[in-house]
Amino acid sequence: MAEALADAAMITPTRPFNLPPPPTFNSVEEERLHRKQRLAAAFRLFAKFGFDEGVAGHITARDPEMADHFWVNPFGVDFSQIRVSDLILANHKGEVVEGEYPVNTAAFAIHSSVHAARPDCVAAAHAHSMYGKAWSALGRHLDPITQDACAFYEDHGVFNDYTGVVYDPAEGARIADALGNYKAVILRNHGLLTVGQTVDEAAWWFITMERSCQAQLLAEAAGEPYLISHENAKLTCQQVGSQVAGWFQFQPLYARITKEQPDLFE
Repeated sequence: MAEALADAAMITPTRPFNLPPPPTFNSVEEERLHRKQRLAAAFRLFAKFGFDEGVAGHITARDPEMADHFWVNPFGVDFSQIRVSDLILANHKGEVVEGEYPVNTAAFAIHSSVHAARPDCVAAAHAHSMYGKAWSALGRHLDPITQDACAFYEDHGVFNDYTGVVYDPAEGARIADALGNYKAVILRNHGLLTVGQTVDEAAWWFITMERSCQAQLLAEAAGEPYLISHENAKLTCQQVGSQVAGWFQFQPLYARITKEQPDLFE
């Protein structure tokens, strides 16, 4: 233990933890199953944290073989009940090519555009979580008022428009434009959307962004928060906002939910 702490002290300020890399796979089938298992686990966690709102919300994972297809939650099934076998595969036209349930039209309109615009991203997450949608009504970026919020410092956009439920892929394209190359975008009067190179990363960014919205709403209700300086916010973003940091922070949550709810693997 002492040796591990000594090694950690030698690591550079921009990489404070010796994080393991995400896994690699020997076959497409192995990678597909891994993504689907992480996707089902993410839905269970979103339900556990209260991010569900009726039939609203979706998380998608790009298929490792067919880059223009993505796995998504079945429309009308509660997040808390989603299993690996329930996930559906939709193509770039919004057609279900595998699965027994329909796809959420809004999921297709938003996520197909995001996946097309961001070939670097494997996953995207969107839900109508309480604090995310409350903060979104302000049409503002998050401020660097906490260490956790610094993960999004100069790395999230704001889509400053609202025209109703997103059914038109052209509206999804506008959201993708607002996302740009960032890890997240705040959809005004709507909620949050996050992306990642793994399902784990996209889900974690959503979870911690929701909590950062909550923290800023609470802080501003109590007074005027102190901002972290630009230099320190940038440094902290490098430390806690990297892709591998996002992936790694999801791992304890994955271990917890799979132990509590192993039926998600069915």
